[in-house]
Amino acid sequence: MSGPEACIQIHDVYRTFKSNEVIHGVSLNVYNNEIFGLLGPSGSGKTTLVKMIAGIDEATSGRIEVMGTQMPKLEMMKHIGYMAQSDALYMELSAKENLEFFGSLFGLRREKLKKRIHEVMELVNLTSHLKRTVGHFSGGMKRRLSLAIALLHEPEVLILDEPTVGMDPVLRKSIWDEFDHLSANGTTIVITTHVMDEADKCHRLGMVREGSLIAVGTPDALKEDTGSATIEGAFLYYGGVRA
Repeated sequence: MSGPEACIQIHDVYRTFKSNEVIHGVSLNVYNNEIFGLLGPSGSGKTTLVKMIAGIDEATSGRIEVMGTQMPKLEMMKHIGYMAQSDALYMELSAKENLEFFGSLFGLRREKLKKRIHEVMELVNLTSHLKRTVGHFSGGMKRRLSLAIALLHEPEVLILDEPTVGMDPVLRKSIWDEFDHLSANGTTIVITTHVMDEADKCHRLGMVREGSLIAVGTPDALKEDTGSATIEGAFLYYGGVRA
């Protein structure tokens, strides 16, 4: 019996900036429909890795494939929803105008675009702020709008770099419920986080430390293999820190 099919394949990837090697020989498969978490502290290489998966950055060596296509490939952007750690929004425009602009880039038209704007803004609880200028949004509201934009064109692959930073616990739960719903309906999700309770919600985790992948598995398996009660304890174990 064959195993699950890989949506994202990362083969022996290195990334060097000038003389600084920030990703060291990472190999990894992310399977169709799963929520895969990249867990690690700030500066561990998570953002660099997801940028390469999304095709925004290119590996120095190695190979990354998304849905069977080697990245980077511009035409793959219609299949990928990407939410960066820093919000790429037009501050002088309203939320609605931002959504209309990005929707047009994704090829959404009139009634379909209007419907999707309503749906994603309801999800991130920003419907009442649709006509408000984004420059007047709080940091948390900007994160929520960035997530709405990433979801707008119903991509097959969703790549989210710390998407719930600055969100209150109630909204964070509703967004994770939506991630579960999307996954159950065929979306593959890669999410970076350093929040341990979010890591526990992922189907599988890749633990990243200093540019290397130090462990991969389900949250339960990682805890069991290390004799840890928590994901944090498992991370410390794999990172070479013993209690």
